[in-house]
Amino acid sequence: MSSLTSNPLFKRAALIVFLVLLIDQVVKIWIKTHMYLGEEFEITKWFVIHFTENNGMAFGMEFGGKAGKIFLSLFRIVASLGIGWYLIHLIRQRTHPILITCFSFIFAGAVGNIIDSAVYGLMFSDSMDGVSRFLPAEGGYAGFLHGRVVDMLYFPLMSGRFPDWLPIWGGDTFLFFRPVFNIADSSISIGVFLFIIFQNRISAAMKKKEDALKVSQEEPVLDSGENLS
Repeated sequence: MSSLTSNPLFKRAALIVFLVLLIDQVVKIWIKTHMYLGEEFEITKWFVIHFTENNGMAFGMEFGGKAGKIFLSLFRIVASLGIGWYLIHLIRQRTHPILITCFSFIFAGAVGNIIDSAVYGLMFSDSMDGVSRFLPAEGGYAGFLHGRVVDMLYFPLMSGRFPDWLPIWGGDTFLFFRPVFNIADSSISIGVFLFIIFQNRISAAMKKKEDALKVSQEEPVLDSGENLS
C-alpha cells in the first residue's frame, strides 16, 4: 500500500478526486441550505443557477420510481467500485497520466452523486417544504439510498423555433442546453471528453510502451559461462 500511495500517479488521481468531491459537495450543500426548490438567479444570460433535485440519472433524467431509484443507487455503487478498482489498476501499471486523469474525473463524479443518493435523505429536511435544514431534529426526508441528487447548473445557450416544414418538430420552440446538472455530472463529462480527445495519444503511448517491453523480453540472456568474446 505504501508503494501505491507514494506513486506520483496515485497522488495525481487522489488530488483530482478530492478537489472534485470537495467542490461538488460544498456547492450542493450551500444550494440546498440557502435556496428554495425551483429558485434561480441569473449570473449571465446563458448561465443560471437553478436549484432542482432529481431521483434518477445524470442531467435531471428520471428512472423508474422507487424501485428504479434503489436499482440505480446500487448500480452506481457497483459501477463506482469497478471504476475505482480499475483506476488503482492503472496506477499500479503506471499507465499514461492522461488516462489516469480521465478515470479520476469519472470516478469522482460517480462518487459525488452517490453521496447525494445514499445520505442526503438522512441528513437534510425536505426541500419541498422550504429551504432545507441540515440534520433536522425530526430526522431527514428519506432513508438510506433514497436521497435526491442536487442539480443547479443551467446553461440556456440558445432558444428559437423550428421551421414549420420540419417533420415532427415543425413549429415547436426549442432551448439548448435544457438539462440542469451539477459538478459531479460535469466531472464525468470532462473525463469522457478528455478520453475522446486524447484517445489516439494514449493508445500510441501505450503501444510504444508495450513494444519496448516486448523487445526487452526478447533479448537473449547469456549464460554466465558463455564466452562473451
